[in-house]
Amino acid sequence: MTGAVIPGAAIALAYWRARRQDFPGDLITEGADCAMRKVTLEESGRAAQKTDAAAVEEYLAAVPEPARTTLGVVRARIRAAAGAEATEGLSYGMPAFRYKGVLVGYAAFKGHCSFFPMSARVLDEFAEDAREYRTSKGTLQFGLDKPLPAGLIKKLVRARMGENEGKKKD
Repeated sequence: MTGAVIPGAAIALAYWRARRQDFPGDLITEGADCAMRKVTLEESGRAAQKTDAAAVEEYLAAVPEPARTTLGVVRARIRAAAGAEATEGLSYGMPAFRYKGVLVGYAAFKGHCSFFPMSARVLDEFAEDAREYRTSKGTLQFGLDKPLPAGLIKKLVRARMGENEGKKKD
């Protein structure tokens, strides 16, 4: 694939660079040629949950306007609702907060931004509050230039914190 852009590949590379580690395998090669291979669950899922705020900064820097500003507002609102105990990183290749487990995530796509409460129950619980937004299994979609209201984010984040606190510790 000479000169091809592989969706998500730049984000994956940014993740590994932010962790200051060598990129595993040959998912991306620098230069004009890009190669793709199957990525193991360990590389794509579980390993991606162990990133830090620097990886989030790189993710956001790669997002075009107006979505970048919108996600910045959403990020600040999540941080305010979650408090100092919550940590930031990437989970499943998108920015996320952790509090006693994965809390919530958010991401930009071509035609919208999404908020991921990581819980269908929470989306169902606040369906009336989210009625003006498009929802699907596990996501709340909103405009590229219209961040979710602070009150709604606070409700969703606090509900998720309650769920995570209620989980049995292994």
